[in-house]
Amino acid sequence: MAEKPLVYLILGATGSGRREIVADWLEEGGAAVILPEGEAADPADSRLGAAERWRWNGGAIEGRLPAGAETIFFLADGRRNPVDQIEAFGPWLETQGAELARIVTVVDCRLAEQHPPLLVWYDVCVHFSDVVLLNRREGVANKWVSDFQARIKGQFYPCLIEVVKEGRVRNPALILEPRALRMSHAFDDEVEWEAAEEEDEEAEESDEKEVELQPAVDPYFVRLTGGRREKEIPHIEKYL
Repeated sequence: MAEKPLVYLILGATGSGRREIVADWLEEGGAAVILPEGEAADPADSRLGAAERWRWNGGAIEGRLPAGAETIFFLADGRRNPVDQIEAFGPWLETQGAELARIVTVVDCRLAEQHPPLLVWYDVCVHFSDVVLLNRREGVANKWVSDFQARIKGQFYPCLIEVVKEGRVRNPALILEPRALRMSHAFDDEVEWEAAEEEDEEAEESDEKEVELQPAVDPYFVRLTGGRREKEIPHIEKYL
């Protein structure tokens, strides 16, 4: 038994088939699920058991871990900005005394093919993910699926890429192995450090200037003056 409950963060758009996939994993026993409050019912809900609900409250996640569960699947709100939720997820995990197992993105291939701007939205999810699952491929051109995989590999993301068939993955144990394969270091135990930007012109001209180090910030977490993200992404709700 793990010292802390292991939590899998499941990213993806509403209606992408995340619940059906997670329901298959729950059949292994000893696991539970937390769903976003307000998201519409799904045919797979009957297989999820007595799922807990979480809610978004002004930039923070409110919810609790299911009692006694060793493994928890936490579904992000599929109509909300994933970066905001991922940024809030770390502090929430800490307050719950839990540990991140993996971040999994479920790609709705039909939705992404129909709306090319969403490729940027999925780029963000993949950046944070250990596993990318290609779902809803029926009716989608094979070339599009191949190009999407090439897009991920071309950006040198280290994540695992697998296809979903009839709501199932071929090897759940491979998907759920709690080993980090993501590009982002936002959830790493060891803090990365980077040189702070030097604002003092005299210091810049000096040959003996001191270099101040500060914790590295994930590029998608950076905000501009006024609070807007430096890297903005499409609003997923416009395409659902």
